[in-house]
Amino acid sequence: MEKPELFWRADNQAERLEELITCDGQRKELPLRRDVRSLGKLLGVVLREQAGEHIFAAEEALRTGAIRHREICAEGSSAALNCAEEQQLEAEAQKLVAGLSLHDAHQIVKAFATYFELTNLAETNHRKRRRRAARLQPGGDKPGSMRGTLQRLKDAGCDMQSALAQLARVSVIPVFTAHPTEVARRVVRYKRRRLDRMLECLDRLPLSASEAAHMQDEILTEINALWQTDEVRRRQPKVGDEIRMGIDHYRGSLIDPLPDFYRDLAEAFSDVYGQSPTPAELPVVVRFGSWIGGDRDGNPFVTPAATRDALERAREVILGVYLDNLEELRELLTPSACRVGASDELLAAAAKAQEAFPETASSTAGYPDCEHYRKFLRIALYRLKQTLVDPNQAEGYADAEELAAELRLVRRSLSAHGAERLARNYVDPVLRRLETFGFHLHSLDIRQHARVHRAAVEELGAMAHFDEQSGAASVPQPSAATIELLDTLKTIAALKREYPPQAIRSYVISGATCAADLRNLVWLCGVAGIEVRGGEERGDPGLMPVPLFESITDLRNAPDICRALWSAPDYQPLLDSWQRRQEVMLGYSDSNKDGGMLTSTWEIFKAHRDLHRVAEQCQVRLQLFHGRGGTVGRGGSPTHRAIVAQPAGAFEGCLKITEQGEVINFKYADASLALRNLELMVAASLEALTRPGVADPQPQSQWLEAMDEMSASAFACYRRDIADNPDILLYFEQATPVLEFDLAKIGSRPARRSDNRSLDDLRAIPWGFGWIQSRHLLPGWYGVGCAFEAFTKKHQGGLDLLQAMMKNFPIFRDLVRNVEVALAKVDLPLARLYAGLVADEALRERVFALFVEEFERTRAMVLAVSGQQKLLERTPDMAQSLRLRNPYVDPLSLIQVELLRRKRSGEDSDELNYVLASTINGIAAGLRNTG
Repeated sequence: MEKPELFWRADNQAERLEELITCDGQRKELPLRRDVRSLGKLLGVVLREQAGEHIFAAEEALRTGAIRHREICAEGSSAALNCAEEQQLEAEAQKLVAGLSLHDAHQIVKAFATYFELTNLAETNHRKRRRRAARLQPGGDKPGSMRGTLQRLKDAGCDMQSALAQLARVSVIPVFTAHPTEVARRVVRYKRRRLDRMLECLDRLPLSASEAAHMQDEILTEINALWQTDEVRRRQPKVGDEIRMGIDHYRGSLIDPLPDFYRDLAEAFSDVYGQSPTPAELPVVVRFGSWIGGDRDGNPFVTPAATRDALERAREVILGVYLDNLEELRELLTPSACRVGASDELLAAAAKAQEAFPETASSTAGYPDCEHYRKFLRIALYRLKQTLVDPNQAEGYADAEELAAELRLVRRSLSAHGAERLARNYVDPVLRRLETFGFHLHSLDIRQHARVHRAAVEELGAMAHFDEQSGAASVPQPSAATIELLDTLKTIAALKREYPPQAIRSYVISGATCAADLRNLVWLCGVAGIEVRGGEERGDPGLMPVPLFESITDLRNAPDICRALWSAPDYQPLLDSWQRRQEVMLGYSDSNKDGGMLTSTWEIFKAHRDLHRVAEQCQVRLQLFHGRGGTVGRGGSPTHRAIVAQPAGAFEGCLKITEQGEVINFKYADASLALRNLELMVAASLEALTRPGVADPQPQSQWLEAMDEMSASAFACYRRDIADNPDILLYFEQATPVLEFDLAKIGSRPARRSDNRSLDDLRAIPWGFGWIQSRHLLPGWYGVGCAFEAFTKKHQGGLDLLQAMMKNFPIFRDLVRNVEVALAKVDLPLARLYAGLVADEALRERVFALFVEEFERTRAMVLAVSGQQKLLERTPDMAQSLRLRNPYVDPLSLIQVELLRRKRSGEDSDELNYVLASTINGIAAGLRNTG
């Protein structure tokens, strides 16, 4: 086998170092370009070896043709293919694709999809590389850093103690969900992590030629393995698979590195204020949540057994970490009482433990008499193992606090006997994990739709009335749905007794439309034996019903619904038991599907603002739960920008937010990225809470009036053209691969809540996913141009007002930037090819013309409002990434369209379905977007 050339050469170490640490705009990108180029060449080696020269030649023909086609498009109109060369290139590519066998098509799809896997890894590694480089520069931290936020606080006159007091109000809770938007298999994610570590190793200098060659061979081997691995699942994932995937990232990215996060926070205080608390003295600002195994809204596979499995796996993971931590402490804490002494408190506790657990005598006998810490920790290890075997047996720990109390005792003894450094660096990290994760890892939210509860209450009420009238005992039998709901609730009651009560503390009611929806759940919980009230004496937060307001109408009604609930006398005891705290969830993706991007964004903003006002009046501590989509089309946006864009004065410091699908991998697959994301959220929450340096954070009345007017225009446009347009659903089903998504076997949950074929019943995720795959990205922009144009035409100086809002109104700026990103990913020539799949020519032309008109209008208005000549002008890194990716996505889209055409003409086979699913996977990886 021919040995490939050495791509990561190690000739000039000083020059490599300069590239890694430079802030020069051009030079800092050189390592990324080298990585992408080198990985691409290694993929070429594998492609030739594994698929043959003819596949390599076909792939290269498609790639070079797409690059040339893009170059021509960049020189002319982006909306139409006009010149002869463009038409020739398109015809040649389509002819090549049409002539491919399914086997050859799959090989080419695999090549492009693997290229995107490698490119994504290179970009991720570059993000980490640039973060390290920024830390070397004075003031080099990116926007959203804790240092930058603290500096703004200091400049605004806030001293360190005040900053710490504000930080103590911050609570960030990422909630991981199994929404089916992560197309990659678990084994592929494992290979990603291996390749990621290898790329990092190539940045370690000095790097010898032999080390570089060895690492390159390792990477080539891993690419070979990736090539021979199924990129698409051969079976539908089960809920248990999703539970395992949802927990995978915890150990390496969150649990183990968590102490580093607090160390970085302490260093930020030190850098800005010249002094700081120790990491252990900082407040707990991050905890975690999950829906995986608890979200049963529309997913019949989330059974009571699945919920138990989710809790048990989470418990096993975190207790396994503590076992490792205690084993390590047992090896590290070797101070001898014969040399430095130990506290009487420790000696008494150790003696008491030995007496209480005589079965540990043989395991502690081997330690020297003076090594009391090791003996004490050996008994703690024994007890923790018993806790893992059976959490309710007497020899185990009753809860995480009992173990933490013992470790604090150890810490006090160390600190009092000249070992404060050991206490700080060895014991404090374990205590921080215990404070954060407890014995449950994360809180598992339960979710079910309001209509399920409503039907059960009506049915059980009717049965009770029947029994009273007839004198019979339970003659009617409840329906299967009601029996399943009651079984679920009874299981939750049992689980809250078996596991730490904090493991289940919230029950999200999706589709909430009135206060009765919460009362229904409270009543059903009483029937099932669940204690809804919190109880400090039993350490149980209770089970809080959390309304999820999703539609535009429900968002508008949310403040009045909550006012009625929070003012009701019968609800006061519940509020009191929760320390007057109430969680309310706002749905981003469903409101976007219901009303379009602009109206969804504005109605959520107003609901947030007005709910806060109502909560103040009712003396309620409002905790909002943001159901943000991972992608722009479902309400997502850059973390720091989105948090700071919350209504001024309507944020109490607690940020609970869903993290979904591919976003989890993008943010949490690596410790460095995970810690950076947590820093962004904590820093942004602190900034949103304090608004440092902002003289008047309240928006001007004319801005609010402008948003109201534009929202009404956008809503009317979106409802008329999209939601209420009978053409749209048919076009969507034929011009996108939405009906083929099940082939990709992405998640366990069905795409629809029922068998009804309606836009209302279609989930927001496949709605967004379909438009992304076909390069329409319609949910991210439709109706915005119509609203902006109408406003500027109606009002003299309207454009000036919008430009002022762009500079000074965070929520408007966030909206415009999100729309801009969506527009930049739209590709009308490719969308036109997908439109060609629509059988009804008149309908096809009618709908596509509608899209083109609004797209051009929206792009023109976004550029005018943002003061740019082209999209992404102010975010050149994103523009460059998209520019480089598009020519590699284009062949995948051509193949997908061809395979959709074959399938819909009657051709059907397992092979065709698998290759089609592979195109879905590849396009998602290429655009770094799914639903």
